[in-house]
Amino acid sequence: MSLDDFQPAERVRSFGTTVFAEFTALAIKHNAVNLGQGFPDFPAPDFVIEAARTALASGHNQYARSAGHPRLVNAIATVYSPLFHLELDPLSEVVVTTGATEGIFATMQGLVNPGDEVILIEPFYDSYPAAVLMAGGTPVYVPLRPAAGATSAAQWSLDMDELESAITPRTRLLVINTPNNPAGKVFTRAELESVAALVQAHNLVVLSDEVYEWMTYDDAPHIRLATLPGMWERTITLGSAGKTFSVTGWKIGWAIAPRHLAHAVLMAHQWIPFAVTTPLQEAVGAAFEQVEERGYFAELGAMYASKRDKLAGALADVGLTPMIPQGSYFILVDTAHLDAPTPTADPRDVQICRWLTREIGVAAIPPSAFYSLDHKVLAANVARFCFCKTDSVLEAAAQRLRQNFG
Repeated sequence: MSLDDFQPAERVRSFGTTVFAEFTALAIKHNAVNLGQGFPDFPAPDFVIEAARTALASGHNQYARSAGHPRLVNAIATVYSPLFHLELDPLSEVVVTTGATEGIFATMQGLVNPGDEVILIEPFYDSYPAAVLMAGGTPVYVPLRPAAGATSAAQWSLDMDELESAITPRTRLLVINTPNNPAGKVFTRAELESVAALVQAHNLVVLSDEVYEWMTYDDAPHIRLATLPGMWERTITLGSAGKTFSVTGWKIGWAIAPRHLAHAVLMAHQWIPFAVTTPLQEAVGAAFEQVEERGYFAELGAMYASKRDKLAGALADVGLTPMIPQGSYFILVDTAHLDAPTPTADPRDVQICRWLTREIGVAAIPPSAFYSLDHKVLAANVARFCFCKTDSVLEAAAQRLRQNFG
């Protein structure tokens, strides 16, 4: 076989470079303030770093238990049991994964058969469709839609009739993300109850991606789907140390689920990484043991609320109307009034975000990356900025915006 003839496996042949790689490279090339890729650029809390130092020095350096290091799964069960209104079994109802992304992948591998359909609510985290396709499943897309002139993520809604019409006899799984990346929407109890009713009526399983659970604002409550009547038995809930403790490079996530669903995830997980890095699991477990006494979750939410308001104010001041998020660390901005650069074959939001990066000096991500081909047009007039950055970086971005739009 010559290199000219080589083709990768069909399951990955349609995958391209991620939008994050493209725009990070573009930001570097043009020395732009990078508000594109969503990772904190500030240090993790001191107590989290100290827990990692202690773990490394204490000899936790060999393979961990495949389903999760004992200290971490016990800590997760302690923190989450009251939130789920039940007593979690740390040994059978928690699976630690290589970040929430592997939790997504392992869930698809463990639950989805070739030909099964998986409903994805748009805009989605970009690994969802890839994970479905690599399991042999078929993604089916149902979009959130903003109200005309929306200025808040609360004005994005899911049409329940549209959702039900997407369900077929082949539907196996529904994926929901609350708080949502990138819209910043926090689903209300009423919305989740409607979703739960459809899920139970059609005997589906749900993957509930809740990695931004501690980042909610303006008294928007985070409702865990698994806590609604009849939903614990059919829900896998994902969490993330990367989001919770600002350590995205540690790649520690977890799936919380009833025994039968957790076992399905574990059966796939054991053949993906087998086990997650032991000392960092030990460290996250130690960190979780301290969150209550430190009031850490309230402090985290307050910090991000302040950063949200700082960036939202800077955007609004220069005429870029933000859709104020209820959760997560992303803001969608209305760009409909901006003149598009020289038209190309790319979606309009891609053109605008490249222009923002090159000419304005502030990098944003085009949200069409989080939509299916048929629905990319829904993202034509929005750009995604992230605010999980130091105040000095947010101020530098604000200054660039004022210089060019003010």
